[in-house]
Amino acid sequence: MPAPVLPPSAPVRHARPARRVVVSSVSSDSHTWNLVFLQLLVEETGAEVANLGACVPDDLLLAECRRLRPDLVVISSVNGHGYLDGRRLITRLRAEADLADLPVVIGGKLGTQGPGDAALGTGLLAAGFDAVFDDSGGVEEFQRYLDNPRQLLPGRAAS
Repeated sequence: MPAPVLPPSAPVRHARPARRVVVSSVSSDSHTWNLVFLQLLVEETGAEVANLGACVPDDLLLAECRRLRPDLVVISSVNGHGYLDGRRLITRLRAEADLADLPVVIGGKLGTQGPGDAALGTGLLAAGFDAVFDDSGGVEEFQRYLDNPRQLLPGRAAS
């Protein structure tokens, strides 16, 4: 005789994922493959990802950060305008009192002169990004950042 199937004693509740991450491009970047890759990479850590897509206007990104209340924002650039668009974006975000402590990182092709310009990363950190991942470094450094949960708590800068 088969065992009886009993109803659960309490409803099954799914806890909120440990982290909520927003992935976006800069406003001038129409590439999407990088965003899909980043979404999958971040989801592998167990995070819930909201992928805002390509050519996201600054105002929309700020509004979505307010609506979603992410633990981390990941900005990606493939077109080489990461430095210019990223500086403008992070300056606006840090000027908003309710978003000022939100961890935000940027990576990809930051300039149009080619990889390895350390001044671009330094400038983006000074402007307010918590971490910068130049495309010449590969994805491993970003993965190490994601693997350190202390760095994903609001108000913490990458070390």
